Amino acid sequence: MLEEMIQQILNGCSEAVSKAQNTRELIEAKVKFLGKSGGLTMLLKELKNVPPSQKPAMGKRLNDVRGHLEEAFARAEDSLKTKERAQRITAETLDVTLSKQSTEYGALHPLSIVKNDIINIFTGMGFQIKDGPEIDFEYYNFTALNIPEDHPSRDSADTFYINDKMLLRTQTSAVQVHVMEQQKPPIRILCPGKVYRPDDDATHSPMFQQVEGLVVDKHITISDLMGILGEFAKKFFSSETKIRLRPSYFPFTEPSVEVDLSCSMCGGKGCRLCKGTGWIELLGAGIVNPAVLDCSGIDSTEYSGFAFGMGVERAAMVKYGIPDMRLLFDNDIRYLKQFR
Repeated sequence: MLEEMIQQILNGCSEAVSKAQNTRELIEAKVKFLGKSGGLTMLLKELKNVPPSQKPAMGKRLNDVRGHLEEAFARAEDSLKTKERAQRITAETLDVTLSKQSTEYGALHPLSIVKNDIINIFTGMGFQIKDGPEIDFEYYNFTALNIPEDHPSRDSADTFYINDKMLLRTQTSAVQVHVMEQQKPPIRILCPGKVYRPDDDATHSPMFQQVEGLVVDKHITISDLMGILGEFAKKFFSSETKIRLRPSYFPFTEPSVEVDLSCSMCGGKGCRLCKGTGWIELLGAGIVNPAVLDCSGIDSTEYSGFAFGMGVERAAMVKYGIPDMRLLFDNDIRYLKQFR
């Protein structure tokens, strides 16, 4: 009786293996015959009912059957895996004769383009790039730059304060103070980075990017400043661009100047872009105030320097004739594509 059942299992297993079309069906058949509740396992449990004299022979017979079935399943599994792999390779074959679909490639944001251009021009003139913390002490952002306690820029309406001593920097000039404390002249650095002020309109943003430069050495004069900025204007805009300096006031420079560029749209004749003046304001600059040098540990009787600063957004607006700064932050892909 037990032998008949063994033969039924062998026949059923052989049929299931031959019919299996994939490894999933084969695994199901293996569980049916060799699993914990499979046919062969049930037969092994019937050994307890076999007469003692027949148990050794029947036990060996069942073990031989299990080995035979496991080998049959292993051979079938290898064969099916090889077949499935071949089918998958065929299905995944790339037809290189097909026409390539058009692909749109990303590009730098116009602000990144302008910032990189500015950095490349000044590094070409020997400036080193320096960075500093965006959250800084009030001392570095104001006090060390000779900005008095009652100056309007210190008011909470013009500065994002974190606490009484810490703030989001309003200018990258703070980086210049850090550098002057750690490095003795000669100094020639450019400090690009994000700054923060509570402004939001067509020409201002709560977060914007600045690039500020500093040169400190012996016998530095305003002529050196004019030469550097004049060269920058020619390389950044066009070889025909001219600059002019207008007297101004900044606490950290003395004398201070506003720097204008000849309008690239009308060549200085007057147009809508330059509001009929022929000039466009770009940046502020000046000779470093001796008080700033002394506060940073540099002897102002021996050294002098000049500093300048411009907004990257402002430079982009002037260069590309952008009327509203907010267009640069709207992320309208149709608008940004123009600057590829």
